[in-house]
Amino acid sequence: MANKNPKVTSKNAASKSSQTLTSKSTGAASKSAAASALSQTKSPSKQTSPKAATAASKTLSDGRTSPASKSAAGSALSQKASNSTKGKK
Repeated sequence: MANKNPKVTSKNAASKSSQTLTSKSTGAASKSAAASALSQTKSPSKQTSPKAATAASKTLSDGRTSPASKSAAGSALSQKASNSTKGKK
């Protein structure tokens, strides 16, 4: 079962997310992560979905990704619900 994560997207990360979404050269994974981060601005009840978290992870590991996209992806990933069963036997 996943636990809620109360984090929200900061103004700086929201700005970077917006830049990422409006860029014509940004890939689908980066845009997915940015959209997730932007949707969580001022909304601690929203969590990053597993699909968006995977996109954010791909964005962060891609060497061609812009700093703005990496900021948005990092914000989205930090707002993923924690897995309460992780590490338990």
